[in-house]
Amino acid sequence: MARGQELAETGMGAVVLVAAGLFFAYALSAGGKGVGGAGYEVSAKFGQVGALEPGADIRVAGVKVGTVSSITLDPKSFLAIAKFDLDGTVKLPSDSTAKITSDSLLGGEHVAIEPGGAPDNLKPGGEIQNTQGAVDLFSLVGQVLRPQTPAPSAPATTATPAAPQGQ
Repeated sequence: MARGQELAETGMGAVVLVAAGLFFAYALSAGGKGVGGAGYEVSAKFGQVGALEPGADIRVAGVKVGTVSSITLDPKSFLAIAKFDLDGTVKLPSDSTAKITSDSLLGGEHVAIEPGGAPDNLKPGGEIQNTQGAVDLFSLVGQVLRPQTPAPSAPATTATPAAPQGQ
């Protein structure tokens, strides 16, 4: 009887390992989907990137069209330069807007691109000019909970003109 129980436990362990392997293989294959074939790189400058990291999604209308490839600091302007790898089949107008948005309140950020209306498209190596940086939600909540009151100013004194002398 003990022998049969050992075989059942061994079989169940094997099934669990096979299922874990299948999930792992699926995760590896599905992780790279969303950017097809030969893509192109564009960049954008932001005043604040927040928690945006390389590998984050680039989305248009909620659909993944690329990933963030790198984020560096421009030593002259002190702006963050983000480089994006975009799907080669997606042609964005040159006046598109890139905005860093949060996936949820708990974190995770991606770049949402809103296509513009220009007749010409972004070229490989081009730059998205219209950008909106990340918003720090904790600072906003802090400002609501503890609004900054202006420092009291000294009371204004009104000077009365002196009466003319000698009259």
